[in-house]
Amino acid sequence: MEKNSFFVDENGFYGPFGGAYVPEILYKCVHDLQEAYLPILESEEFKSEYHQWLRDYVGRPSPLYFARRMSEKYGCQLYLKREDLNHTGAHKINNTIGQILMARKMGKTRIIAETGAGQHGVATATVCALMDMECEIFMGKTDVERQHTNVERMRMLGAKVHPVTTGNMTLSDACSEAIRDWCCHPSDTFYIVGSTMGPHPYPDIVARMQSVISEEIKWQLREKTGRDYPDMLVACIGGGSNAAGTIYHYIDDRRVYIVLAEAAGRGIDTDYTAATIHCGTEGILHGARTLVMQTDDGQIKEAFTISAGLDYPGIGPMHANMAMRKRSKVLAITDDEAIRAGYELTRMEGIIPAIESAHAVAALRHIKFKPSDVVVLTVSGRGDKDVETYLNNKSKAGEYGQF
Repeated sequence: MEKNSFFVDENGFYGPFGGAYVPEILYKCVHDLQEAYLPILESEEFKSEYHQWLRDYVGRPSPLYFARRMSEKYGCQLYLKREDLNHTGAHKINNTIGQILMARKMGKTRIIAETGAGQHGVATATVCALMDMECEIFMGKTDVERQHTNVERMRMLGAKVHPVTTGNMTLSDACSEAIRDWCCHPSDTFYIVGSTMGPHPYPDIVARMQSVISEEIKWQLREKTGRDYPDMLVACIGGGSNAAGTIYHYIDDRRVYIVLAEAAGRGIDTDYTAATIHCGTEGILHGARTLVMQTDDGQIKEAFTISAGLDYPGIGPMHANMAMRKRSKVLAITDDEAIRAGYELTRMEGIIPAIESAHAVAALRHIKFKPSDVVVLTVSGRGDKDVETYLNNKSKAGEYGQF
C-alpha cells in the first residue's frame, strides 16, 4: 500500500486508526478471519458467485438517476445513486450477501448481527433464509420500538430478534451485545458486521463489499457524462458502510471532492448529538481505535439522533483517518434539517428517502455549486420504514409539510 493512500495497511490500520482490540476469547476468531478473508474475496470462484447473487437476487446494478428538479434548485448536475431500489430497500444487502458467502466457505453454521434502523438486520435475515442458516439479530429496545416494521420483517424471515436493554438501547448497545454473544459461541458463529467498524478486517471487508456502488458509478457516469468521475460525492455517514461504498473507487482520486453528512441530532453544541467526527476524540470502541464520543475518563457517551441508522457514538476508522487528513468534508446535519430534506426529495423527485439518506440530501443546502458540477448523491435506503417518523415531524418540514 502506498504511504499516502487512504486504504487499509497490512497491519489493519488507516493511519493511526483501526487495528483489532478484542477479548482474548475472540482472538482466534478474528485472527482466522484476517487470514481467510483476502484469499476468499480475491478468488475467482467467490467473485463469480457474489456478482451473480448481486445481479439475479439483489437487482444490481442500481440506477444512477439524473434529478432534474433538484439539479435546477441547487444549480448543479445532480445524480442520485439509487441504493433504495435494492432488494430489502437499502445498500446493506451488498454486504450481507458477501459476508454470508464467506461464512459458508469458513464452515460457520450460525449467523449473528447488530442493527440500528433494522435494514442491516433485514438484509442479514434475508440472506440467512436464502442460505438456510440460523440467524440471531441484536437490536436496541429503543430501535425495536421505532422500527417496528423492520423487526416484524426479520421475524417473518426466520430470525430471532433480541431487544437490547442496556445503555441508550440503540445501535452501540446492540453491537456490544452481539460481541458478547460471539464470545460465548466462537467456534460455530460468524458475526456479520453491518458497517465499516469493528476490529480488522471488518472495516476493510465491509468497504470492499459495498465498493460495488462506486464501481457502478464509474461506468454509469461515463455513459451519462462522458467521464468516469464526478466533481463531488455526497453520502450520509454513521458507522460508514454506505459512505465507504460511495467513495471507494475515488478515495485516492483528488479530482473528486467528498462530502459526508453525519447526524447532529439537536445540534453539536448540545448533549443530544451523534456527530462523532465533530464531537469525538481518539479512543477504542468495539475492537478498533477510532474517533469516539466519550467522557474525559473514557466512558462512551450516548448518541442521539432521529435516525436509528446513524445513532452510533463512533465512526469507521477509514473515515476517521480521512476526516483527520482533510480528505473528506464532514457536515453535521440536525434532525430538523434531515426531516425537511426528506420531504423536499419526496415532493420534488417522487422519492421518499430513508431518514439516514435525508441527511445527505440536507447537505446540499450547505454547499455552493457551479452549474457545470457533476454531483453524485447516494440514496442509501428507502423511507418506508420512516413514514411514521416523517409524519410525526411534518411540522419541521417547512412548506413541504403542509398537507
